[in-house]
Amino acid sequence: MLTYIILALLAIIAFFLGKLIGKLQSEKTFKQRLLEARKDSLNRSRAVIQGQISEQIAPLLKGFPYEASDLRFIGKPIDFIAFKGMNEKNIEEVIFVEVKTGDSKLSSQEKKLKKAIEDKKVSWYEYRI
Repeated sequence: MLTYIILALLAIIAFFLGKLIGKLQSEKTFKQRLLEARKDSLNRSRAVIQGQISEQIAPLLKGFPYEASDLRFIGKPIDFIAFKGMNEKNIEEVIFVEVKTGDSKLSSQEKKLKKAIEDKKVSWYEYRI
């Protein structure tokens, strides 16, 4: 009878020890995942900020195909609209300019805008008050 009581107590102790060890491991894993998620978030944030800065300074870089004075920054859904010749007061062409860095690709919204422009679905509207 005493043996059964000792076995029962050992089983209860083993159960609670197992539960405690599992909880500690779970907390350790959670903390590791949280640190990794924070690091990933920070890296993504840096990449976004770097991309935004690159968009803003792109017209000042050597090799940019349009005059900075002919550009107007839009930001979303396209980075710039270039009014070719605006600086000379003779606009010859309107160009939509999207700046990308690294391996970044067009968003779905940017792809739709590109298609609309390529399909010549562009018009002029004058609103008078």
